[in-house]
Amino acid sequence: MHRRRRTALSVLAATLVAAPLLSACGNQAHPGAAAVVGGERIEVSAVQARAAQVRSAQESSPQAAELVNKSGQLSRAKLHGLIFGKVLDRAAEDAGVTVTRKEIQEMRKAGLAQQGGEKQFEAMMLQQRWVAPDQIDADIRQEVQLPKLARALGVDLGTPAGQQAVGEALAKASKALDIDVNPRFGTWNDQKMQLGDYRAPWITQRTEAAPEQPAGA
Repeated sequence: MHRRRRTALSVLAATLVAAPLLSACGNQAHPGAAAVVGGERIEVSAVQARAAQVRSAQESSPQAAELVNKSGQLSRAKLHGLIFGKVLDRAAEDAGVTVTRKEIQEMRKAGLAQQGGEKQFEAMMLQQRWVAPDQIDADIRQEVQLPKLARALGVDLGTPAGQQAVGEALAKASKALDIDVNPRFGTWNDQKMQLGDYRAPWITQRTEAAPEQPAGA
């Protein structure tokens, strides 16, 4: 179980985008939009608001200088996370996967127990995943959703084959959503689940390793 939890977290780490911070004014096609996903706009203001929540929480932390210094790509990371969330929602919907409030609460309780309390849990989420306290439940929802998607597909997310199958489902959903990103943020790659020049480690492994290669080879 612990292995699956770590794998799910590594997949969700794709939301932390390692790319230069760019300002984001609207493009000609969609003024004021950071991206359009499935016909729905993600406003630049929404991205900025989420980044501001995280920055405010960081600045209130005893490790403020370190946290701020390590998250210079915060606006880009938040846009990537919003896009990835919509892609995951679409893939889950296609697979008949739903997430309940109870499941989110249970996952949160497990995180609290693992970290030793609410304060420690919030500090971990802020430091490791750039998630402000008010954003935690949305982040946990994805953590619940991802392994449920894998199970619905009949695969184990803890295996290379399972990761590949989930990645293919996400890529299919991403393509169906016809994602259009403001060029000031970069472009979205459906196959790589990549914004700009960032490529998450698990995606690199999935796309570069030969499908028939056994785990640990």
